[in-house]
Amino acid sequence: MAMDKISTVCSCGVPVNIENIDTDQIIPARFLKAVERKGFGDNLFRDWRYDKEDKPIAGFPLNDPKYSGNILFAAKNFGCGSSREHAAWALYDYGFRIIVSSFFADIFRNNALNCGLLPIKVSEKFLNDAFDTIAKDPKAEFNVDLPAQTITNVSTGEKENFEIDGYKKECLMNGFDDVDYLVSIRPEIEAYEKK
Repeated sequence: MAMDKISTVCSCGVPVNIENIDTDQIIPARFLKAVERKGFGDNLFRDWRYDKEDKPIAGFPLNDPKYSGNILFAAKNFGCGSSREHAAWALYDYGFRIIVSSFFADIFRNNALNCGLLPIKVSEKFLNDAFDTIAKDPKAEFNVDLPAQTITNVSTGEKENFEIDGYKKECLMNGFDDVDYLVSIRPEIEAYEKK
């Protein structure tokens, strides 16, 4: 699957200030009927976005037109629960490219990185300040610089560094999954085999 390249991103943020969001809340199990990565975005946060009559719930941030952008801000312990990679697929398919939280479940973090999402772990203070900034101005922007591994709240100037594995960083910057990466170094592999 071709993935978007991520280098520097300046975007508004969509706030979902709820702790312990598990993968079943991100994409309910009843929607896990496909094995392709397409179409899951329609059911992202399905039970929070729609009522029992399939009408949008106005108070949920993804249904509120004042929020936009490809950065999701979520409270701590995002992606806990089951190991379903469909949760990361749903976020990507919906249009998010960056997820910011103060803590990610390890399996979700790895699934996100494998499908082209950049999970950024920040301090509780940075996260809470970001939620405050978005509440005051939903069009406030955040700048993510993957090469420098920084995220900046443009409104306040507050900046934090974040950690990422070097291999996954290279993959995200080139839009590679693991197979794409291997194809990209094919000449080196072939040269090694000839030795």
